[in-house]
Amino acid sequence: MRIPIFIALAALAGCGPLGQVNQGQVVAYLPDKGEITFIADSNYRDPGHPRFDVLPPVTVHVPLNPKEMGPEPEAGRLLALDASNGRAVIYDPAASSFETVKITVVSRHDGVSATDARVRRIRFPVHDQSKGTITVYRARTHQLIEFSVPEQYRGLPDEAWRAGDEIRYYYRDPGRALRLMNVTRTDLSKGEK
Repeated sequence: MRIPIFIALAALAGCGPLGQVNQGQVVAYLPDKGEITFIADSNYRDPGHPRFDVLPPVTVHVPLNPKEMGPEPEAGRLLALDASNGRAVIYDPAASSFETVKITVVSRHDGVSATDARVRRIRFPVHDQSKGTITVYRARTHQLIEFSVPEQYRGLPDEAWRAGDEIRYYYRDPGRALRLMNVTRTDLSKGEK
């Protein structure tokens, strides 16, 4: 009986402190350096209604073991899009701050699935320079929204109007992920067998 107790105690002694979890929306990804920068979610206890609004942004290194990381994330700076109130919130990396932009909604379609012909195989956002509009698809809310922005925002790159992937990671050292999941690109309804 002493051997199993000794093995259990030895195993517990080697575990060390438990880690923590953090999550947010990716605003920059440097695969060559293995660095992800994201805006943390202040409403993490309600995963259905995230609020990516915590500054400063967090930079974390991806796991050393590639098997501990899901699909590589796509970065984007669109943190919120409120079509009902005509506003968008984007991250400004130069100022390391948020900017609220007044938008004018041209069209809004709710209940648009990812397999709908209007969004399938289309790379969003879509800029229509002749009309001065931007069209985005919000997969989380199933919304296809076309809007215009004031003149000073029309020259921003596509990444300003793209929502970055949402990630969740486990760590002991806040600067290094031990495990990282791309929540946006992971189908949680398909369990592993």
